[in-house]
Amino acid sequence: MKRIIRLGGVIALLAIALVLGLSQLPTNNEQTIRIEITPGDTLSGLSRQWQQDGWLPSALLLRIQAKLSGQSRILRPGEYDIPASLTASQLLNHLASASPVAYRVTLIEGHDLREALSAISTAPKLIQDIKPLTPEAVSALLQLDINPEGQLYPDTYVYHSGDKASVIIQQAHQRLQEQLQQAWQLRASGLPYSSPQQALIMASIVEKETGAAAERPMIAGVFVRRLQKNMRLETDPTVIYGLGPEFDGNLRKKHLQDRSNPYNTYRHKGLPPGPIALAGRAAMDAALNPQDGDELYFVAKGDGSHQFSATLEEHSAAVRRYQIYRRTKDYRSAPAPQSTQEEQQSTL
Repeated sequence: MKRIIRLGGVIALLAIALVLGLSQLPTNNEQTIRIEITPGDTLSGLSRQWQQDGWLPSALLLRIQAKLSGQSRILRPGEYDIPASLTASQLLNHLASASPVAYRVTLIEGHDLREALSAISTAPKLIQDIKPLTPEAVSALLQLDINPEGQLYPDTYVYHSGDKASVIIQQAHQRLQEQLQQAWQLRASGLPYSSPQQALIMASIVEKETGAAAERPMIAGVFVRRLQKNMRLETDPTVIYGLGPEFDGNLRKKHLQDRSNPYNTYRHKGLPPGPIALAGRAAMDAALNPQDGDELYFVAKGDGSHQFSATLEEHSAAVRRYQIYRRTKDYRSAPAPQSTQEEQQSTL
């Protein structure tokens, strides 16, 4: 009896030694491979699949190793990169500690909402839980009673496989509110805004009018002074936004004269009804802390920057100097004064 017990003990020790020895066998992948774990997956089911895929030597040994080490419940949903030639123990530790593969989607300053939604809808591995993904659907998701244009913050958002598009949209809206409130608290005095939303409208115009960061406060200063003097803003990007998808890239005189376009700041005084694009923090800061000065006009130089002028005479000279850079006959790079609107339309 004692001999049998001893023999059984030896066999058990040999079995354990064999299992431990085999558990040191490396995986068969010679380079990093990517796996995906979805909610509800088990180590038992995945290990069998990995063995069938050819890179895991033994599903049984992996499960035994997990049982012995107390790592049977280590799986977390997501995608993971598995380095080459891991032992069973190393593989289990990697699954327990590795960060899921991260993806990124970028919402760009100056893009409108439809462009932002296009980026979200084509982001890889992001679950599209809103179909169709339209501005109207965004309004419903965020429970907005205003046009959702400009209500997402332009930034790069990190997500993992299996995350939802609706979560990215909610994050972008929350970040927009945080950034806008922070900027509002730091605003200058005497501004012609009654609410943070109005400041956001101005920021979106500034975002569309210039890509030069240093010019944003100057652009904002021009528009703020025009509002304070009860002048029309007369800025092309608002008109173009109001034209919608039908705009063919050629801004014509008839567009500038169209009163039915509520975003036509050549015909309607004050700010347009809402933002016209996604505005970043720099544009918000510029709108809420515009540069002091007496400039009321600006014209594009053709190199991405603008020439600013305080008088109509200076502005007209700048237009003549830089008009070689105009894109079309009716192209306008600066707001025209109220009293000479038709004159400026003919010269820009």
